[in-house]
Amino acid sequence: MAGWMWLRCILGPHLQRIHRSPNPSRLESSASALWSLSYYSSPLLLCYLYRKVLYNKMFFVSCVLTCISVFFLWKNSEYVQFVSILEETKQNHTPGNKPSSTIIYIFFLFSFLIVHSFGRRMLYPGSVRLLQKAMKSLLDQGRNKLVEEFDGQRNKLVACDGNEIDTMFVDRRRDRGENGQTLVICCEGNAGFYEIGCMNTPLEGGYSVLGWNHPGFVGSTGIPFPQNEANAMDVVIQFAVHKLGFQLSDIVIYAWSIGGFTASWAVMSYPEIQSLVLDASFDDLLPLALKVMPSNWRPLVQYTVRHYINLNNAEQLLKYQGPVLLIRRTRDEIITTADTEDIMSNRGNDLLLKLLQFRYPKIMTDEGIRVVRQWLAASNHIEEMSVYSGYEVDDDWCSSVLQSYQADRDVLFPWSVGEDMTLEGRRQLALFLARKYMRNFESTHCTPLPASEFHSPWRL
Repeated sequence: MAGWMWLRCILGPHLQRIHRSPNPSRLESSASALWSLSYYSSPLLLCYLYRKVLYNKMFFVSCVLTCISVFFLWKNSEYVQFVSILEETKQNHTPGNKPSSTIIYIFFLFSFLIVHSFGRRMLYPGSVRLLQKAMKSLLDQGRNKLVEEFDGQRNKLVACDGNEIDTMFVDRRRDRGENGQTLVICCEGNAGFYEIGCMNTPLEGGYSVLGWNHPGFVGSTGIPFPQNEANAMDVVIQFAVHKLGFQLSDIVIYAWSIGGFTASWAVMSYPEIQSLVLDASFDDLLPLALKVMPSNWRPLVQYTVRHYINLNNAEQLLKYQGPVLLIRRTRDEIITTADTEDIMSNRGNDLLLKLLQFRYPKIMTDEGIRVVRQWLAASNHIEEMSVYSGYEVDDDWCSSVLQSYQADRDVLFPWSVGEDMTLEGRRQLALFLARKYMRNFESTHCTPLPASEFHSPWRL
């Protein structure tokens, strides 16, 4: 009996068929479709694994780990019970012993396979070796330029997970400009590298700059999963403070696109950081993932994102009390959930609204949200100013109200300012704050940000 159960643990449950109910749920339909896909694609998967085995020196280790996992399955009473019920079902098909957990088993399996195969490569194409080889010449030129023209210092940092993080530091503290005393740490996009990425924007502005490449990108080891990303960001900040000699209050975090995840993690974890600038970033990965995946995969996408690649920038950002500037690309085609021309589907809007609603809940009531959305719908500077002037916003009055509140209380966010204010006053403050926290840049997602558009965030 024990030998039979050991064999079943090696081979795994043998699913004969998933019987659908008369009105199957979307989850059941998705699971059934995924099972069919896995069944008929298994020969290709086996061929792929066979080729990997021939060239992978870790095959022996994999075999050992497989034996260990089988042993624990064999010792797991719930799994043994599941296999027993499944075998009994083969002999006696009754409603009482149907293995209802099979759908969940397949669901979890496919979630794991998706994120560890094409999922993370879609999310971080810069980690794909083929792309890195194609860009090698361009990256080498960019790195050489940073070293030879800007006297850049290249360092390899070892994160707490053992990953090596490739960095480039340009020191401007000896220059006469005031900006050189501030260190801008840059967080690149999902196919960005410090050699040719957003690092050039603060460099042109005369700042000291520290760039780094994601785990698994050129020069860095590992895989760009969220925890690895956070570990990389952590060691970069530690390096800036303990080796380069900057104070946290002298550091600005600047991120482009998906770099907003590590940037928001940085300011959440190091609240003393001076300020944060997010360019073309989003509030949450999930709506963007749902946009590009089949609609009937929705439950699978939701589970996969939340459990493996939960890049919830807004959640982290709300834990930071310092100055923030959001830069929205008015023709952004990447972080929109609808047509490119629909500026209101830009997830940067949601990031702004969530931030303002958290920090100023008494101002951002339904009416406050409505007027800010009206302002966000403006696709150019003329339309933006038309909305702003239409509500007769008095900048001086708004500043004095906020300064007075801050001086009297000196409290952390969220503030209760606007609680005993007229509707007109709250409208003015809502638009004033929206304009201070967000700037528009009339461009597409991947256009490099000019140094003239890189500003320090507003502060009272």
